[in-house]
Amino acid sequence: MTPRACMEIAECADRSGLAAVWFAENPFERGVLPAVAGAVLATERVRIGIGVFNPYNRHPTLIAMELAALDELAGGRAALGIGSGIGPRIVQMGLSYDRPLAAVRDAIEIVRGMLAGEAVSYEGKVFSSQGARLGFVAPRPDMPILMAAMGDQALRVCGQVADGLMVSNMCPPDYTRRALGLLSEGAAKTQRATPTTVVQYVLCALDADRDAARGAVKATIAKMLAGYWGLGANLPAVRGAMVQGSGLTEAEMQTVVERLAAGGDPGQVVDDRLVDAYAVSGDAEDLKRGVGRFAAVGVTELILTFVGTQPLGEIAAAAQWLELNR
Repeated sequence: MTPRACMEIAECADRSGLAAVWFAENPFERGVLPAVAGAVLATERVRIGIGVFNPYNRHPTLIAMELAALDELAGGRAALGIGSGIGPRIVQMGLSYDRPLAAVRDAIEIVRGMLAGEAVSYEGKVFSSQGARLGFVAPRPDMPILMAAMGDQALRVCGQVADGLMVSNMCPPDYTRRALGLLSEGAAKTQRATPTTVVQYVLCALDADRDAARGAVKATIAKMLAGYWGLGANLPAVRGAMVQGSGLTEAEMQTVVERLAAGGDPGQVVDDRLVDAYAVSGDAEDLKRGVGRFAAVGVTELILTFVGTQPLGEIAAAAQWLELNR
């Protein structure tokens, strides 16, 4: 979306009583900083999150600089997630996608130290710094840093180093339930308290016409399946996350992907079980049940990724149906 469209959505969310607005940044799409800066200025209460930055095309020292300045502008309403990014696109930039899990660990350590006002000398396996210190005082030296994680080992590392977990779209609630167990394992290994913040993206389409809402979600799932499934060819954790709790086997999912690639109609090809696994869709009661499914497995903040053509109307509907302004 354009920065101005992002500002309009953030303003609507702020007015409607939602807790936060999160913006993704992917290589070769619009950079996220103009959007989040505009969103901060267009709002008064809602938190504005970046989910996520990757440390390959934005060095950890730069992440610390930009987030501290954004938090100044936001009056302490900025939020940060760090992840390893999309490997093939990072390689397209001419950068090495070396040891992504170590890269994220390094980034979190460097960013946390710099936000705390330290002169960070850190020798990481991918990223390092030598006495790097911010030239100003960050508004929140203890700003929480969330980590996007999907595979088992990444989830354990998240428990060891991050302040919370970010879960991608296309991950069913059953995946998240299991992920939190691995998060606890990682925290226990380093004798840390298990992070309690769990932020998850979920596709969302709201409409009093339940069939229309489900149709919109099916069209989006069809578009996303190809990209996620293709990414999973080299990253088994991606496919594992998608399949676990979806109601389909990996072979059945492969068949769905192949039928869509051959031009199949998403309305016919995308199984209703996938809508239930990957999305919150339908009317007011469907929204309440959908949010409840994710809350029940430990999600503390659900990012509704509105996929319809009228996101401002859907934001207002969500606020009304969930009684956020009462």
